[in-house]
Amino acid sequence: MFDTTNWLDSSTGARIAFHHQPATSDGRGVILVLHGLADHSRRYRRFAEAMATHGFHVYAPDHRGHGETTAPGIPIGRFALRDGASLVTEDVKAVRDLAAETHPGLPIILLGHSMGGLIALNAAIDYPQAFDGIAVWNSNFNPGLAGRGAQTILLVERALKGSDVPSTHLPKLTFGVWGKSIPGHHTDFDWLSHDQTEVDAYIADPLCGFDASVSLWLDIFEMSYRGPALLDRLPADLPVNLVGGTDDPATDGGRAIRWLADRFQKRGMHNVETIIYPQTRHETLNDRVRDRATNAFAEWAKTLTSRRSDPSRDTRTQTE
Repeated sequence: MFDTTNWLDSSTGARIAFHHQPATSDGRGVILVLHGLADHSRRYRRFAEAMATHGFHVYAPDHRGHGETTAPGIPIGRFALRDGASLVTEDVKAVRDLAAETHPGLPIILLGHSMGGLIALNAAIDYPQAFDGIAVWNSNFNPGLAGRGAQTILLVERALKGSDVPSTHLPKLTFGVWGKSIPGHHTDFDWLSHDQTEVDAYIADPLCGFDASVSLWLDIFEMSYRGPALLDRLPADLPVNLVGGTDDPATDGGRAIRWLADRFQKRGMHNVETIIYPQTRHETLNDRVRDRATNAFAEWAKTLTSRRSDPSRDTRTQTE
């Protein structure tokens, strides 16, 4: 079922490709899975099938500029000619509305990995009543001064060569640096997982690892800074699930996840669960803790309704 590609026409003009795994029993909820940069939804099949056994219907779309999703004049590696950050969240809302119509009355949880986590939080901010819970995994909302420097580099690149071409410098400053940070690395993508089989599968996948355009990188930084600045738009009792890994260079060893948890706490949001898995790199769902992380998420999702009804629940941070 998950292997079948389904299609949805978004009001943004995108023709969204998505994959759906129905619950194996009476559904208790819906999970929308948002993939990361230079990634696509088919890679989340194992997670979707596991969630289905726990009673969740799973929808996993390809973002514009990724996978099989198409949009007028938008090639792989780009969200849009302009306003890409807002258009990608509007596409997410379109998939959410389809799921809500198909499964009326069921709670809808938004789970985003890496860039997908940036999109998830921004979508929740743009549509604060649309989701019953959000999960942000391995995302960095705290790029700091280095991020501002990267934005300056991107603006210079845009001025010199346009926005619809791959960035020359950002892959080196991100993927390149992260790859070299892994001791004894065998490939440039070992930072993704300790499981070499998963790394090799990513490298061999023609829909993974492409160079993002200057405009897409600018959209990513826009979402990175925008999310934490607008947390006051979220319901104070919204359940939030944050996950990171101590060996993930993209989130400074999980420190960026803890930083985001602190921002939620300062906002007064107490239904926040934070787990930092030890010896886990960027792709938690493809690393050695995949089963433990999947089961932990399933338990959090199952108790989502009760968590929403208990405003006294304190923010928790765990290191497994």
